[in-house]
Formats: sequence, structure tokens, C-alpha cells
Amino acid sequence: MNNIKNIISKELRMATAQDYRLGDFDFPRGWFMIATAEDINTHKPLAVRFFGRDFALYRGQATGRVVLLDAYCPHMKTHLAAENNTSYVIIDGGGTNIDGDGIRCPYHAWRFGPDGQCDDIPYHDGPIPKTACVKSWPVTESLGAIWVWHDPENGDPEWDHPSLPQWDDDSWVKWQFDDLGILEQHPQEVIDNICDYGHLSPIHGSTVQRYENEFKGHQAIQRQCGPHRTLVSEDGGSPILHTDTSYHGPGVLISHMTGFYDAILMITNTPVEDGSVRVWHALLVKSPNGNGVVTVEDTIAARQFQQASRLAFEQDFEVWTNKAPCLNGLFIPSDGPFMKVRIWYKQFYNPKARRAEFLDKCEGVYVPKGTEPYTIP
Repeated sequence: MNNIKNIISKELRMATAQDYRLGDFDFPRGWFMIATAEDINTHKPLAVRFFGRDFALYRGQATGRVVLLDAYCPHMKTHLAAENNTSYVIIDGGGTNIDGDGIRCPYHAWRFGPDGQCDDIPYHDGPIPKTACVKSWPVTESLGAIWVWHDPENGDPEWDHPSLPQWDDDSWVKWQFDDLGILEQHPQEVIDNICDYGHLSPIHGSTVQRYENEFKGHQAIQRQCGPHRTLVSEDGGSPILHTDTSYHGPGVLISHMTGFYDAILMITNTPVEDGSVRVWHALLVKSPNGNGVVTVEDTIAARQFQQASRLAFEQDFEVWTNKAPCLNGLFIPSDGPFMKVRIWYKQFYNPKARRAEFLDKCEGVYVPKGTEPYTIP
């Protein structure tokens, strides 16, 4: 029995970007969620780890700006955001080492500004070395989340960070994030889901009536409609659910849903190590009762609908948790355009100069064999 368990464990090991032959980089280019806004609405910095590296994340006390720095002080490699309650840097700071919009190292009190440059060494009289710095990352706050632009080539953002006009509309119930934790799978397995026509009925109980995928630029799109056995009313009925779903780069999925309630689903995946990913789920819901300003009753109904949506997503999550890496899938024409989405995904793991090379091989609209297209010609 132990030998069988060892064989299974080996088969389920994490696969890396190189195992999937994705390209030159271990981690992709794009916008990624790294925390909820509520996570940093505190006087303490937050230690987070993504892309195989450690960060210090905090909200500045002077202006409230969000700051993300590489975690380790260049002086003696102390973690700037690790839990510490005994250093007098923390005690004298009222329980924190955040100082204005900067942060002090708890070991020797060197202070780093939001740009990552050291601007104060309390016991030092003289110029501060220019090398006394840590990398500062481009971050923004939107939709109740904190986003970082990650680019192995250190380029500026190539598309806008996630945003929705409905977020500031009083007739929509704002989401609360479901933190689904770390999935010990490469995000390729998550991305494949956008074109997986064949799983919709067995996993989700969907009766798909029309379906198509489209790939263009940094977006991978799925359009489909049909009844659904998970997103149903209290009496078990299911209207025709329409979903217009897009990956905006490799880490952010946004789906506009109509049929039961008007809603917007967001699922984010952010690499932690090369072969694991952290996942969040959220659902924005238009007033179920048609109110111009949401009520308590609207919020209760929206929370119930978000729970149903989360359960539908967890049907995928449970399978991903217990599968081996699909490095060479036995794909058939009726599955969906798996090879196209994998080519699309490669653009984010390679230099920007090669983007057209991948898009030339995948852009277009694709309909699985034997399926009616969503967009009727």
C-alpha cells in the first residue's frame, strides 16, 4: 500500500513552466492579485510570497498608498514584513515598522521609502549608499483588491489593471472575496478551463446549447449558454444561463453572467512557486430585487448566489487538486481548442518581441466539433 501511495504522490508532483514547455520565463507577464484591500487595512505590514520571491506589502500611513517592496533589507537581509513584536523599532512605532509611507527594518531601523530607496539610517552620519535599496513594484488598488504588474523584462504595464464600472454603481452588491488558498498545480491547468467545452456537462451539470472560444491579443474568451444544475433557484429550476467570459492576461478571469441574476464573476490566479498558484473567487451581483440602491435583502440574496457560484467553481478545484499535470493531453476535436489556448498562454512566458509569433498561430474564433456557435452568423 505504501508503494502505491508513493507512486501516486510522484505522479501528482508539481510540474513547472519548463515541463509545459511554455517559454523562456518561469513566471508570466501580467496583472495579478496579491491581496484583498482589507488585508492591508491595518497598521502592520503583510509578508506575502508570489513568483517564487518574498515581498513586503503595506498601506502607507501618510497617504494610504499601497506599497510593495522586495522583502529583504540589503543591509543584513532581514525580512521587512515578517511578524515581529519584540524589536524596539516596532515597540516605539506603536506596534508597527511602517513609518509614514516608508518602512523601517526591525533589525537596524534603516528606513526605505515607497520607491524602495533607503532614506534614513539613524546611527549613520554621511551619505547613504545608492545600493541601499530594494525593488519597488508597480501596484494599484481596484475592485477591493491589490494588483501587481509582474514582468520578467521589467517593462511598464501593457494593458489596464482590472476595473469595472459596476463596482461604483449603487445598484450592484459588492463582492466579498473567497480565498481558496494555494492550488498545488501549475496555472496552465487553470487556464485550460477557458476552452474546456467537454467538462461543462460532467462537472457542472450544464446543458450547453451554444459555445465558442475566441483568442485576440491578451484576451482569451469563452461564450456559451444553457441550463445549469449548480446555479439554480430554490425550487431547483434553472433558467438559460449566458456567460461571456474573458481572461485579461494570464491571471484575471472576468465573466458577465445573465439568466438568473445579472452578475459578474471574477476568478484570479497568481503563481506562488513555479508549479503552484493562489486562487481567489468573487461575484458582483446587480440588485436581485431591481432596486436602484441595494438593500439588506439584496445583499443576502447576492451572498447566496456567490456561494452557489463558489460551489460551481469548487467542482473544478476539486478535480485540479487530485490530478496529475497534463503535459501531453490526449485531446480530441470535440474537447475544445486546447492547443490554441496553450499557444495563446505562451505569449506571457516569452519576450514581448515574440508576441506576434504566438498570436499568429492562435487568434480567431473556434467552435468544438458538433457544437453550435454562440454567435450565430
